[in-house]
Amino acid sequence: MTDLPATHEALLAQVPIPDGARLEASPIAYGHDGTELEGYVAHDAAAEEPRPGVLVVHDWLGVGPNVQMRAQMLARLGYVALAADVYGAGVRPAPNEASELVGRYYQDLPLMRARVQAGYETLAELPQVDESRIAVIGYCFGGSAALEFARTGVDIRGAVSFHGRLITHDPSDADAIRAKLLVLTGGADPVVPDSDVHAFQDELRAAPHVDWQVVTYSGAPHAFTVPGDHYRPLADARSWRAQLDFFDEVFA
Repeated sequence: MTDLPATHEALLAQVPIPDGARLEASPIAYGHDGTELEGYVAHDAAAEEPRPGVLVVHDWLGVGPNVQMRAQMLARLGYVALAADVYGAGVRPAPNEASELVGRYYQDLPLMRARVQAGYETLAELPQVDESRIAVIGYCFGGSAALEFARTGVDIRGAVSFHGRLITHDPSDADAIRAKLLVLTGGADPVVPDSDVHAFQDELRAAPHVDWQVVTYSGAPHAFTVPGDHYRPLADARSWRAQLDFFDEVFA
């Protein structure tokens, strides 16, 4: 198991380890189009039957403590969680470097989608995973990536965005979406202003077959689930519960 900062360990401890569980978490190597990628997978090795899989897409800092903590939390709840690596093995930028790096992917959405696809395929191939029951979630940049991946028409059960940018498309490709969507956003997020939320909803309204929800948390800034200056415990707890209720529905 990966050592986590004390702040993350405290949050992880809020999800108890089930009796008889044998949790395992470790890096996992895979690739995309010649680029080596290194994700992180967590699961209960004591479970015998295939379980739902959750692909977790990282924020702008890459595969680090936040998504590793979330993967472990999901594993304690019975899911197989794989933190996907969009950037590449060993590419873990400092905050002052991350903006430029993440911008490359926002400017190349097909590459962003393809990197999530590589993680999805790796997760689906794990013997512990029921490949018919997979969801993709993400934080900040990863939330945007999860929604972009849903636009490819991939046959997943759901996509969840935690404080991700909401990107609209002209012409729209929302008709391709087959997954149910859950968007969890902050009511005081300058990165995702109300105008972006409204534009995103308007695009989805034009694709009436798409099942979507947008939940806004009052006073919550960008990155409200990430331990640090922007962390908001109540919005984090509420959004986590909303995600689990969503999973109960889509994985049923």
